Formats: sequence, structure tokens, C-alpha cells
Amino acid sequence: MSFLRRFAKDRLIPDATSSAREVQGEVLQEGSLKFAVEQGGNGSLPSYQEVTGAPVERFSPLGYAVGPVTIMFLNISKMIGTGVYSTPASVLSGTGSIGLAMIYWFLGFIIAASSLSVYLEYASYFPNRSGSEVVYLEQAYPRPRYLFPTAFAAQSVIVSFSSSNAIVLARYLFRINGHVPSNWELKGIAIAGYTVAVLLLLFHTRFSFWLSNGIGIIKLLTLIFVAITGLVVLGGHTKVKNPTINFQNAFDGTNTSAYGLTNALVKIIFSYAGYENAFNLVNEVKNPVKTIRNNSFISLLIVTVLYMFANVAYFAAVPKADLKKSTQIAASLFFQNVFGNGGAIRGLNFLIALSAFGNLLAVLIGQSRVIRECGRQGVLPYPRFWASTHPFGTPAGPYFIKWALTTLMILAPPAGDAFNFIVDLQNYPSAFFNVTMAVGLFIVRWRRKKLGLARTEFRAWSAIVVFNILTNTYLLVMPWYPPATGRFGGDVSFWYGTYIVTGIAILVFCGLYYTAWVYVLPKLGGYKICQEIIDLDDGATTHRLVKVKNDDLARWEETHDVVGRSLDRVHVTEISGDEDSHVVKFGEKV
Repeated sequence: MSFLRRFAKDRLIPDATSSAREVQGEVLQEGSLKFAVEQGGNGSLPSYQEVTGAPVERFSPLGYAVGPVTIMFLNISKMIGTGVYSTPASVLSGTGSIGLAMIYWFLGFIIAASSLSVYLEYASYFPNRSGSEVVYLEQAYPRPRYLFPTAFAAQSVIVSFSSSNAIVLARYLFRINGHVPSNWELKGIAIAGYTVAVLLLLFHTRFSFWLSNGIGIIKLLTLIFVAITGLVVLGGHTKVKNPTINFQNAFDGTNTSAYGLTNALVKIIFSYAGYENAFNLVNEVKNPVKTIRNNSFISLLIVTVLYMFANVAYFAAVPKADLKKSTQIAASLFFQNVFGNGGAIRGLNFLIALSAFGNLLAVLIGQSRVIRECGRQGVLPYPRFWASTHPFGTPAGPYFIKWALTTLMILAPPAGDAFNFIVDLQNYPSAFFNVTMAVGLFIVRWRRKKLGLARTEFRAWSAIVVFNILTNTYLLVMPWYPPATGRFGGDVSFWYGTYIVTGIAILVFCGLYYTAWVYVLPKLGGYKICQEIIDLDDGATTHRLVKVKNDDLARWEETHDVVGRSLDRVHVTEISGDEDSHVVKFGEKV
């Protein structure tokens, strides 16, 4: 895609493809860091990854069924949830004018494209690892050993629930027949809907992609219908009177409030979230860098054009004042003004519910790979559980964890403050990791330069990376800015920054846990944390972190290479019962 190449220097390595078999197993060293040359089975170039990272799976146990169409619809289905139907009204309230609102929607595309270029460069360095941020943070910050994997794994698992999306699905299902549900009716349908989503993905990987693609097509056609209807409205062929009035003096009423403008931008950025979903499945894509580059950009461009036309449609059919003060979603006002009440509104509610369901599927597919990769790093208990694809050839363990946490978060919090607080809590640690990942790209470049490695298939412009760092820093800093109505004026009745402090506390707790686990306890117990590679029956490969007594360290190093592969078959006896943190001693060779 020529447009995306304007964000990057796009080159092929002249001689890196010589032979995967010739470079496999080679180890380079720079200071205290060691880099193993690894080759996957997806046709990608060999990668140079720091040896503490999860092992490359030379043949993906999840297969290689992710093609161009699936890449596009994994991204589209995650981007198009319910946001485009509801956020235009709040974006207009934050910006104050039609003109600035439209500029913000285009700015969202620029920000997403810059982030996409960062992901692409990382993927070109590590084209045989799925899990996106898991891998990129692990490799950008390999020291202190296991710190970033531990913190990101804890955050990814603890806040991996999709309760808010499931509640949205349930709410729109009830709106189809006009029933006002009780709190427990809403929760029951939300759990049922999410359970159906998990079951549909659990039994077959290819079917999960076909289903996601099919619903994605319907979501796309729905937005196309809205866009075309908007053009018909502008042409004066409906009952809407004076459809161009909102576009006259388009910048009248522009807001100068920092909180309103910031809130609008945050909503815009999150409306584009999903452009990166395909990067979670890199090792399931043949020729991943080129394939994901082209099709991820196509999906982002399609969504951007439809977002812009959808907003034109809303602004053509609904008076500006009605949009700003309305408690309904923008799409509802649009359909009411164009088609009237009745069947059209019920049809809209069905399509939004289907859109929410498709979003659940796309998020489940992507996050299951993220959680699986966290488990393969060895920092989570029971790595076999996370890495295994038994019995259906799907990531059943991560699917189960997602279902269990989402069910808990639907049932446990009452409506109102607690629910809003938990939803907000997911965002702040994520913003922190986005900043560190963008900064880490410069670190990876510097490190590769010292190793004398050639450029990979994709390199983003440095100015674009700096822009991405500034954008993510903005999202990290601005939540501290108080609402216009004061410190208690957020979406909860207590201090608006409580979720920020709690998010930071989670990260601090991860750091304290890491320090005790990797440094304090080993020193007191006379052992060292070492990694070994486990090959599972289904072809999956994972790290397991073990405690090796100091007296046995020399023998361990003799019998394992730098990435943890056994050099000879040695009998290992478990001393403690936990398979993931057991102390080992050596016996006779077998």
C-alpha cells in the first residue's frame, strides 16, 4: 500500500532469507543480552529475539488459516462495535461544533495509522510470534529479566474481562422488543450471550474465523447502508427538512474546554481501537508482514471512510442541538428522523446487537492469543494450561479464563459506580504499556544496530513513532485533568481519579511481586530461576520457569542451551508440587 509506505521505509533484507536451517540456533551477544536466531513455519524471515522470551513455535499448533479476508475482518469487527452508533453525540458535545468533530474523526485515523506503523515494525522484527504487545514489550525490555512479562501478564489476565461489551449486547437485545429489563435479567442475558460467543469459538479455529468474517460483513453492510442513506438525506429525498443546515457555519460553537476536547479525543481514539487485532495472530499468517501490512491498512481506510460518512449522515438528519442534549444514541435519532418509529428502530437495535456480538467474537479471538502468549513466557502458573490447544485445536485455556472473569465481572459489581469504575480501570495500565511499547521501538532499533543486523521488511519513520509516543503520553497524562464540574464530576460519585490510582497500584504490586519472586525468595532459598522449554503433544511449545539449586546451576547450564532447550536427556525430580515453580535436582541420564 503506497500510502502506508509514506509512514515507513519499506525494504527487504537482501540475504536474510538464505536458509532458515543455516541460521536456526545461532546466538548473538551484546553485553549481557543474548539473541537467538529463530525461524517459524509461516514463511517469515528469521527473527533475532532475546533468549528470555517465549520460544518460537516452528509450526503453529493453531494452524495457518488467517488470510487476507480474515485479517481485514478481525480488525473491522473489533473497530466497529457500538461506538460509531453512540460516540458521535458525545464527540460533538466535547468539540462543540460540527466542523471540529469531523476533524477529530479524521485525526483518529492519523493516530491509528501511526500506531499501525509501530505495530508493523515490531512485527517485522518478530514475525513468528503471536500476541503483539506481549512479544514487543518482552523484547524491548528484556532486563530486568521477566519484569515486563510479569507485569503485562498480570494486567492482561486480571483485566481481560469483556463485561461491558456483554452488557451492551444484552441491553440492545432487550430493546428489540421494547422490554425494560431488571438488573438480573440484564446480567443473565449478558452471561448467556457471552457464553454463546465462547462456545462458537471453542470447537474449531477455522469456523471461528468464518463466523467472525460473516458477522463482519453484515456490520460493514450496515454502516454502508447508513452512509448511503445519509447521502440520500443530503440530496433532499427524505422527509428531513433542510438537511444541510448543520454544515452551514460548521465551526460555530467550538468548545475551548480542555476537558471536553480531551474527552472527545479519547472517545475517537477508542472508536478506532481494533486496527491492531490481526497482530495478535501473526504466527498464524503466511508471509505475515506484507499480508498484515496491506490488509490492516485496507481495513483501517474502509472504517475511516465509513465513520466519516456515518457522521455526515447523523449531522444531515439530526439537528445539532438535539444531538448534543440527547440521551439516546446518535443512530437512533438518525433512524427516527429518517424512517420514523416502529420497525426501523427495532431493526436498528438488532443490527447494533449483532455488531456488539461480532465485537465480542473479534476481541475473544485476539485476546485469547495474547493470554496464550503470556502463558508461554512461563511467568503465569501452569504454562501447559495456557499453551495447549487440546482438545479442539483452539486456545481453550485462555477462552475459559476470559469467560470466567467476564462472568464474574458481570455478576459481582452492582450497576452504577462499581461497574463504571471497573470499566475505567481497564484503560489506564493499557495506556502505560502503549507508551512504553512505542518508546521501546527506538530501543530495539538501537540494539539491532549494535548487533549489525540488516533492516527488516518494514521500518516506520521516526517522526511517526515520536508522534505516536506523544499521543499515547497524552492519553496517559490527561485522565488526571479534572472534569469541568469538579473532582466528583466524573462517571462515578467518588473522586474521578480513583481508577487511575488503582491502576498504578496494580502496576506497583506487580513490581513488588516480581522483586520478591525473582530476587528476594531465590536469595533466601539458595536457588535461581531458570527457564526450560517444554514441547507439548499438540505441537505447542512453552517456557516453564523452575527453581534450580545453586549447587546444581553448573550442571543445568551444561545440559541446557541459552533458550532452555535440553542438550541431553536428564532425569529431573520434582521437589515441590507446583509444576511451574518446582525446585529441581539432577539424577541419572535416561
